[in-house]
Amino acid sequence: MNGGLLFFFCFTIAVLLGIILYQQYTFHQGTQARLGELHHTLGKILDGDSREQVMVFTENPKLKELAAQINRLLERQRKIQADYRRSELASKRMLSNISHDMKTPMTVVLGYLEIMRLNGQAAPEMLEKTEQKAQSVLELINQFFTLAKIEAGDLVTELSRMDVCEICRESILDFYEILSEAGFQVEIMLPEQAVYVQGNQEALKRILFNLISNVVRYGSQGKYLGLFLRAEEREVYVDVVDRGKGIEKAFADRVFDRLFTMEDSRSRSIQGNGLGLTIAKNLALQLGGDLSLDSTPHVRTVFTLHLKGLPY
Repeated sequence: MNGGLLFFFCFTIAVLLGIILYQQYTFHQGTQARLGELHHTLGKILDGDSREQVMVFTENPKLKELAAQINRLLERQRKIQADYRRSELASKRMLSNISHDMKTPMTVVLGYLEIMRLNGQAAPEMLEKTEQKAQSVLELINQFFTLAKIEAGDLVTELSRMDVCEICRESILDFYEILSEAGFQVEIMLPEQAVYVQGNQEALKRILFNLISNVVRYGSQGKYLGLFLRAEEREVYVDVVDRGKGIEKAFADRVFDRLFTMEDSRSRSIQGNGLGLTIAKNLALQLGGDLSLDSTPHVRTVFTLHLKGLPY
């Protein structure tokens, strides 16, 4: 009797072990098959450059997790490819626009020089116009190479503690004559005490110069310039405001793109080259801040420079 029970117990153990081993074998075979399907599908997606995702029909949680991570990598790769194509297209458009912007003033310069050569003398007004056109070409070249250096990471921006209020005052003073002659109403609101940020004087002055220049060029219809500084704990905001034509919502996301200009900007008496705001945005990011836009056309347009503040 005891021998029969022992035999039955051993037989049961053997059957259970057999079942476990069979399940492990079939599980292993199933996993191998699913991995093979995963490999085949992934190869097709990569070779075909399609927007498909990897699909794995399995109850294995590890395989499901693997498929999810692969899909994340595929989505990241597609985003990188899309960004590269946009950047490549923007670079081609930039070179095309720069060629146009350089060709026009250089044609005028050469025309004036030819007239002066034929006349045998240089009229003062012609010399002045020739110099102005040459300066505009030089400005475009300088801005182009500044942006190229920033985007390539070759422009070293050393940070130090500085009073942003003082830089705002100096920036407005640089435009005093231009704003007065153009009949601008200027409103300035700066704290009496110093507001310190971790910044770079040259970069901050360049940002404010580009923003105020933008108001003079494109906000002149409103004849208004506002410069406001506000500090909230460790966050500092500088608002440059105008009441001109503004930016339509459709263009708001593109205003910081390289060489972006409004449709009628090339016909204005004071033209921009579409690089100023791009440079200002890139410099703000290098300072650990940001530059944003909020515009209601013909009512109020605000460019806000966001900086990281320091304790007093």
